[in-house]
Amino acid sequence: MTDPAASALEYDVVIVGSGAAAFATALGAIDEGMSALLVESTDRFGGNTAMSGGGLWLPNNPLMQRAGARDSREEALTYLEETVGEPGRASNRARKEAFVDGVADYVLTTERYGFRWVRAAQYPDYYPELSGGKIGRSIELAPVDSKTIGEWRKRSRALLPFPMMNADMYLLGRAWSTWSGFWRGVRLVVRTLRGLVRGRILVGMGAALAAALAKAVVVDGGVPLWLDSPARRLVVEGDRVVGVEVEHEGRLVTVRARNGVMLAAGGFDRDRARRKELQGVEGNPAGSPGALGAGIDMAVEVGADLEYMEDAWWGATVRPVEGGLSSFIVGERSMPYSLIVDKDGRRFANESESYVDLGHHMLAHDGAAGPYWLILDRRYTKRYFLTFAVDPKANRAMAAQGIKVTAPTLDELAAKIGVDRAVFAAEIARFNGFAVTGRDQDFHRGDSAYDRYYGDPTIHPNNNLAPIERGPFTAYEVVIGDLGTKGGVVTDEHARALRADGSVIDGLYSAGNNSAAVMGHTYPGPGSTIGPASVFGLIAARHMARGR
Repeated sequence: MTDPAASALEYDVVIVGSGAAAFATALGAIDEGMSALLVESTDRFGGNTAMSGGGLWLPNNPLMQRAGARDSREEALTYLEETVGEPGRASNRARKEAFVDGVADYVLTTERYGFRWVRAAQYPDYYPELSGGKIGRSIELAPVDSKTIGEWRKRSRALLPFPMMNADMYLLGRAWSTWSGFWRGVRLVVRTLRGLVRGRILVGMGAALAAALAKAVVVDGGVPLWLDSPARRLVVEGDRVVGVEVEHEGRLVTVRARNGVMLAAGGFDRDRARRKELQGVEGNPAGSPGALGAGIDMAVEVGADLEYMEDAWWGATVRPVEGGLSSFIVGERSMPYSLIVDKDGRRFANESESYVDLGHHMLAHDGAAGPYWLILDRRYTKRYFLTFAVDPKANRAMAAQGIKVTAPTLDELAAKIGVDRAVFAAEIARFNGFAVTGRDQDFHRGDSAYDRYYGDPTIHPNNNLAPIERGPFTAYEVVIGDLGTKGGVVTDEHARALRADGSVIDGLYSAGNNSAAVMGHTYPGPGSTIGPASVFGLIAARHMARGR
């Protein structure tokens, strides 16, 4: 898997990282007739992208236009102004316009290289009631045969080796309680078996995206991908970045870049000390162990400015078992017969709201010190699918480590999880009253179409609310988690790195979580990380090509 032409050590484009932004840059280089090299610090490619849901939030995309779904450039920009605003230079109007205007190019270019996109047509924006909000702006890949990338399949960082899609997730959660959920589960099984019968190993979500990118760029496009090859330093001549020093096969080599260097090495998810200093928490990241902020540090060394370092793509996660991975929870929070309470036994937010909002509310509530508890009625555990509780071994470990707690009565549960019994009882009683009327008067759970997307349509009058009253009861400890950090290099509408005075660092580009998010402090819709990462990666490659 080593590049046979490595002795040349010069390419048009050198790309640090191997996630969506990195591969989009490489695909753009191929499309523009440029040579490229990808360097990845870990022994597996794909980064957070491969471990993710694999969705891309792409407003006014070609799939919507083909389906006759109403959207426009103006509505997309209005929605971005409503949700994101302009909290920093990374989220300015020019960057928003570049993202929206680059959507069609990304989709159409990838389709020319064999990508088969599918709309998540029922998936709402996270604030669909705001001006410009829509349902169905997210896209994902149809399941991909991972065997098409050969031995590279074994080097992907993907976690899910079967063809689940985002369009499956919201139905599978209620596979035991609704016919639509049950039949979606059947379809997933049939899809998997059909692939195996045909000699394919189908994968979906982030695994599919990583595989499709690797096939187009590495297998078919011939772009070398160096694993276990951390970039150490940018090479600068005059005021221009002209290459990267890379630790490769036991030696430090200089790789020159004629047209530009792309830093797409992710955020600093796994740098606990830096996160504690900048964000007040060490974090419980769900992403790649390689996200240590090296790309950000290299950019700073050559004068790049940073923004949003205090923020992340927050959300709630079940406390990881010792040595285990974080279990980021999304739909599980929205199902009826459940609520989340703080250390005193009180609710503090709308459990069904977007994960970044819930994370911000956890931080604002008590600095996310916790503990928090996801409380489940017996009917929840019988009717709904808990992704983090499927593995019996993990279940036993959670119980042994006090992450999962059960009790026959609410009073006993309160005692076991250490919340005030009287406060807890009063909170449950108040919540149960809301479930009867269908209106959450405290936090408005179920008012938004986004909340209801993950609810149970058989529950009335509010498909997100049902009383907590039948034991045995279960509680899972919840902590602050994230899908990656948001802070990084400030870039312009061409993805060029900028100094604090706004001047461009010639030859240096950044995208994905290596850069400060165009989405600012919020999360407009499903795939708001990978969507801009991909679009700005391609934008960067187009700009590099024009600069030749």
